[in-house]
Amino acid sequence: MSDNFIRSCEHWSEKNREEMIDFYSLATVDYEHLAKSKDWDLWLKNYSTQVGYKQIKLLDIACGSGKFPQALLKFSKLSKENNHSISYSLLDPSSFSIKEAAKVLKPPFILDNTYETTLQNFNGEKNFFDIVWATHALYALPKDELSSAIENMLFSLKGWGFIAHATRNSHYIKFYDSFLQAFGNNLSSNFTTAEEIIDVFENLGIDYSVKYLNYLNSTSDKNAKQLEGYLQRCVFNDNVSLQEMLSHPITERYLHKHYNKNMWQFPQEISLIFFKKK
Repeated sequence: MSDNFIRSCEHWSEKNREEMIDFYSLATVDYEHLAKSKDWDLWLKNYSTQVGYKQIKLLDIACGSGKFPQALLKFSKLSKENNHSISYSLLDPSSFSIKEAAKVLKPPFILDNTYETTLQNFNGEKNFFDIVWATHALYALPKDELSSAIENMLFSLKGWGFIAHATRNSHYIKFYDSFLQAFGNNLSSNFTTAEEIIDVFENLGIDYSVKYLNYLNSTSDKNAKQLEGYLQRCVFNDNVSLQEMLSHPITERYLHKHYNKNMWQFPQEISLIFFKKK
């Protein structure tokens, strides 16, 4: 098995909290853009109206530290005054992540079930969840398990789904490719891309639509510690320092292509994939 998944799980832990904080000093904007990309309140209300009931069961796949629901509460119209409530379940192989995500949930998100497992090993009940979503969640999922993982997701889904994932043109994918060329080993494989997820959707005959979101993850060159933590988290590897990345010709070439006027600016292209259960 690729070591991507193993390393990603190791990084979602209490001992790596400081690195996580450094990562989100740049990456929190990912979720702000997602929260502002759609009228999520209307989307959820439309589903609730369609099915004829107010309480929605939602599953957050590979929930991480709960940055997406946290951003929705901050930047969208969702609030406890809305006439729907959302039973919010968390799925993640890391108990640390589940605990972190649970802390940020506020109405209309009401903590429901927690599942400490991977998506590919998830034995969910058929047609149980009204909504499933996975935001920046599937990068380290082994490619040979991607199809079965998506089938598991669909099995437990009754209604609508949403995946936000980087394309091949995104920093998250391109930088990891460069890092592997410079520092990788035989156990490492490239991250899963949005295009590969869409290929699985096509093969499974899933009804889906895609729109794209483009923005920058940026920081000043004065923030070397945060930059290092961000880049290490991007590759789930804290054994290679920023100085080593800037000293290797492959990663140095990539990084300096995104340096301008005392700012590091990493372009992201994110596929927003909306789908429905047939």
